[in-house]
Amino acid sequence: MFQQITILGPGLLGASLAMAVKERGLAAKVHSWSRRAETRAKCIGADWCDAVFDSPEKAVKGSELVVICTPVETIVPLVEQIAGALIPGALVTDVGSTKSLICREAKGALSADATFIGSHPMAGSEQTGMEYARANLFVGATCLITPLDESPAPAIAQISAFWEALGMLLATVSPEKHDEVVAHISHLPHLLASSLCSYLASKDKTWRNFSGGGLRDSTRVASGDPILWQQILRQNREEVLRAIDGFETELHELKSALLNQDTHAIKALLERGKHYRDGLQH
Repeated sequence: MFQQITILGPGLLGASLAMAVKERGLAAKVHSWSRRAETRAKCIGADWCDAVFDSPEKAVKGSELVVICTPVETIVPLVEQIAGALIPGALVTDVGSTKSLICREAKGALSADATFIGSHPMAGSEQTGMEYARANLFVGATCLITPLDESPAPAIAQISAFWEALGMLLATVSPEKHDEVVAHISHLPHLLASSLCSYLASKDKTWRNFSGGGLRDSTRVASGDPILWQQILRQNREEVLRAIDGFETELHELKSALLNQDTHAIKALLERGKHYRDGLQH
């Protein structure tokens, strides 16, 4: 599919992506860059990496596809940094969890010879780092493609074919719609898990020893990197606030039903929740 691709930021997603690309034969060469010297040293010995560079500009030279797998607040600065080193016709994408700001500013940072199309593979985990990477991370997961209205159709088709070749299920939405959707199905759940754990941390510390699988399952994502999530919430602040407003209404209705001993309303909420959970794709 490509002669050469570059991955900027070979952490969990970046390294998994490189592994999958190599395993499926989607690129003849995979180049990588990390700002950390120790990460670059690990890449040198990896069979999924053909060359490692100490600057992003060097890493992207000659690559037809560049995938930026760094925290959301560093994506646009990296696009600005590599813009002058890209070959004509280069395609640039990312794996960030927010899109509206990134897509519009990244497009403005590139010349007419290169194209940015946002991507969000919904395939991460609470774990971070190259050591947790695996080639099948993307198989069966959804990837949201977020082109702008003016994005060229061939570039959209090319990046869509790339993610599809990794075994992903595709959906195309605007950057704004993306941010609304993930605020509800990703960012809000993370906040609920984190706030629940924060609340329980104020209680007797021995209580955690009595917890079963329910607490662990429902709060797994709270183990995510606080710095990464702080950036995500800052970039998607308005949509997250709207999601919180909606959830507060639902929680208030539950509280009212309990206060009023309205068993029918409580049962209806529990049934609605079970129906939604049972319908989630695995």
